[in-house]
Amino acid sequence: MRIAVLPNLTREKARYHTERLISRLHGLGTEVLMQSCFQGDFPENWIMFFDDFDGMIRACDVMVVLGGDGTIIHNARHAAAFDKPILGVNVGRLGFLAELETDEFDELEKLVAGNYRTEDRMMLEIRYAEDGREKKCAALNDAVISRGAMAPMLDFHVGFNGQTVCNYRGDGLIVATPTGSTAYSLSAGGPIVDPNLACLQLTPVCSHSLLTRPVVFGPDARLTVRACCRTPGEAFLVMDGEIFVRMDLSRAVEFRRAQKTVRVIRLKDRNFYDIVNEKLGSGRNES
Repeated sequence: MRIAVLPNLTREKARYHTERLISRLHGLGTEVLMQSCFQGDFPENWIMFFDDFDGMIRACDVMVVLGGDGTIIHNARHAAAFDKPILGVNVGRLGFLAELETDEFDELEKLVAGNYRTEDRMMLEIRYAEDGREKKCAALNDAVISRGAMAPMLDFHVGFNGQTVCNYRGDGLIVATPTGSTAYSLSAGGPIVDPNLACLQLTPVCSHSLLTRPVVFGPDARLTVRACCRTPGEAFLVMDGEIFVRMDLSRAVEFRRAQKTVRVIRLKDRNFYDIVNEKLGSGRNES
């Protein structure tokens, strides 16, 4: 088995845990693949280093990512593009998308033996205009339209399959996948959605209305969102928390289910709600 290891070395103790991980994988008889930029940090002569990132992903059987949720989400888009399963190891804080903690490397024996299952996670396809050109991007978690720092509240006009469905006024609007339902959308009052479902979730941010509620749309929904400012201002489109675009307010942004999915590796016998309780708290008073 060829395993591509993708660490985020800016995390505390990430280098130490990456060394432990690759040593364990080597001991299990796998081929470890890494980017050439890590050769100085991990000089082991049995690691296969690649100058070409895409070439490394094509060559691997599995991707193992060490970092927080942001690192896993970033690499999940590459996993989806090349249809590779991905395993997350948490060296961040919450680690909601991670399957393993750093004290659970014994579970890697299951990975190498092929004793694992995968969950297909739906992604968003976002179509937008930038510098007069039509562009397209995929997101695993969410896409957020928000006002600039000095801009007034925005008016949002939301279309559903070509017809107007609702209007909002507020600081922003989140379109999330089920995976993203436990991220920013949850903080903004959205529901938790089982990631085995396929749907689009619309959650307003600081809406100026007592009657505003999040809305969940079916898997075949095509949403269009147009943001307007009553006075001169600006708005931004942020995809998965790392791709930032200054919006063209004369153009609508379109959201739909992407064709590709992310195959997330599961090694442990637990369900989504076990993870929710573990990471977000069960609500019990544990004194």
